[in-house]
Amino acid sequence: MYEGNEAREELKRADHLIFVTLKYTKTVDVIKNTIHRLINAYDYGIIYALESLKKQKKTKQLPLTPISRAQELKKLSARKPEMKGFLEFYFLLKRIDQAEYTKKEEYRKNVALTVLEHDEAFTIDIEKLFEFYKRTRDFIDFVEGKYSVTQK
Repeated sequence: MYEGNEAREELKRADHLIFVTLKYTKTVDVIKNTIHRLINAYDYGIIYALESLKKQKKTKQLPLTPISRAQELKKLSARKPEMKGFLEFYFLLKRIDQAEYTKKEEYRKNVALTVLEHDEAFTIDIEKLFEFYKRTRDFIDFVEGKYSVTQK
């Protein structure tokens, strides 16, 4: 059962990776690890929302895989356009995490991860990573505001 704190803990870890670790190491591995932490925070937020919907009897059980849980939440939240945007971003993070990538200016100020997706290069630098962090934080705030696991 989701306690509501795991997503916040993952966000703290991502925050530390961005503002401390990346500042000193400037490696693509830290960018990859931060993206992975953001995905974990999303996974916990999705579980939190589904637990709430389960208590409200809008779903019978939680799917087993993270992707199927996200798809289930997307289906159950069809009337919430914000949720659709958040979940599309989650799927983007998942694709970035699994895609082939190249390193750019590692150990330098402008370190970046370049991902090839559908013959299009997508570059994630420190600024873009921080935007990803903010969007993930917004998702967790949204989920905690709209869904409550303690409902009876």
